[in-house]
Amino acid sequence: MTKNQNYFISENAHLGDGVAISPGATINGTCKIGSGCRIDSGATLDPGANACITLEENVHIQAGAIITGNITICRNALIQPGAVVNRDVPPHAIVNGNPAKIVGYTGENDSPIPHQRQAPEKPGISQTSVNGVTLHKLPKVLDLRGNLTVGEFERSIPFDSKRYFLVFDVPNAEVRGEHAHRTCHQFLICAHGQLSVVADDGVNREEFLLDDPSIGLHLPPLTWGIQYKYSSDAVLLVFASEYYDPEEYIRDYSEFMQLSIKDR
Repeated sequence: MTKNQNYFISENAHLGDGVAISPGATINGTCKIGSGCRIDSGATLDPGANACITLEENVHIQAGAIITGNITICRNALIQPGAVVNRDVPPHAIVNGNPAKIVGYTGENDSPIPHQRQAPEKPGISQTSVNGVTLHKLPKVLDLRGNLTVGEFERSIPFDSKRYFLVFDVPNAEVRGEHAHRTCHQFLICAHGQLSVVADDGVNREEFLLDDPSIGLHLPPLTWGIQYKYSSDAVLLVFASEYYDPEEYIRDYSEFMQLSIKDR
């Protein structure tokens, strides 16, 4: 173990290349800390008996945060000051609070995504920085008898649909998605309420606010998709180009990264 006036590191801790540990940090028990991680002043990692904390590469634990339990914090995650983390944290997630919850995702250079891209004011399609991802403003008709919005497959929705599904009654703190598809296209519409979607092509990430049923988001294959910040009344409608096949899903971010590199 290493113990001095600056920090404490357990003899069961394994540190990768370029790990930066600030004064006052404490690393107890069995911890595997990947290359490029930063652990700021006053942060504590303590998995407890017969458990292990794993930090993948380039994780940043900010000042005073507490990490505990048998958990993995995935690559490029940002743990904000004072957060108390006792659950796994997905790649690029920003977490805060006690208990910690996801409050955002990192974007370029692993700084927080600065804003949510807005849909066009008039019907049309906006290109994004994420490969193949497009944001759609669908026609919307306002009428005293009731409002209407419409989309046409293979026209305003850029594929033919073989199935749809609805997601609703999602607790606000929960995150859904966190996977990509090998061949399936998806088109997302928040039919009621609002939620946020993060799209990731392995290099670029953007966040989108879906808060109107006339806004649609097209996620092509090999796009890592995340939905979070659900309002209590949110209903997400998703059209898919393929029938359900569990083998078609990519649920491991490392595998997704490898496949996305090959696709470029």
